[in-house]
Amino acid sequence: MKLSRIALAGGVAASTVLLIAGPAAAHVSVQPVGEAAKGGYATLNFKVPNERDQASTVKLEVNFPADHPLSSVTPQAVPGWDIKIDKSKLDKPLEVHGKKITEAVSKVTWTADDSEIAPGYFQQFPVSVGALPEDADQLVFKAIQTYDNKEVVRWIEEPTEGGEEPDSPAPVLKLSAASDDHHGGGAADDAKEGDDDKAADTAASTEETHAAASSSSSDTTARTLGIIGIVIGVAGVAFGVLAGRRRSA
Repeated sequence: MKLSRIALAGGVAASTVLLIAGPAAAHVSVQPVGEAAKGGYATLNFKVPNERDQASTVKLEVNFPADHPLSSVTPQAVPGWDIKIDKSKLDKPLEVHGKKITEAVSKVTWTADDSEIAPGYFQQFPVSVGALPEDADQLVFKAIQTYDNKEVVRWIEEPTEGGEEPDSPAPVLKLSAASDDHHGGGAADDAKEGDDDKAADTAASTEETHAAASSSSSDTTARTLGIIGIVIGVAGVAFGVLAGRRRSA
């Protein structure tokens, strides 16, 4: 009886942990494909889980940071979802590749057409963005999730450093240190240069090997000819001595 009570208490405790941990983890989030380096370009996935048992998600609105506007925002088509892009005028134009950008994307909205996020499932919404700011460590994207029962969940609370996670945290993108090549070509170029150096070293080593082999072959040939000459010379002397003895006899 005592063991049964302990088991029951353990089960209740475990269920409580799951109930507490579940909702905290199931919120709209953003993750880069690869890395999101300062000053570079990246592909982001906005992950939207369904938290309801009796309703489906039919709409997602993602607001882009106004304090760090992005000159390029290109969503990827998602089957079964319509995409709307809203832009706004910038107070301070951006200078990108020698051109002035006077407006930037302020919001992207995905609305279910012949699809939805059913209970127990999640959906990812990919977006290509850039150039990422060089003077920030993170970007906050406030998101609004709408269900087919008209319920609206606002993921707009900004987390504080060292503080507890809010009840409805906004998606936060952490930025990594800037790379030499913002488009990711630097590593490839370095690798190519390294391969070229290795190829040159290999060619030089091969030439040295051939030269050494050729020199060794020449030395061997010379030695062989010298020995043959000595043998022939000795044979000639011996023949001369024998011929002289026969004449004397």
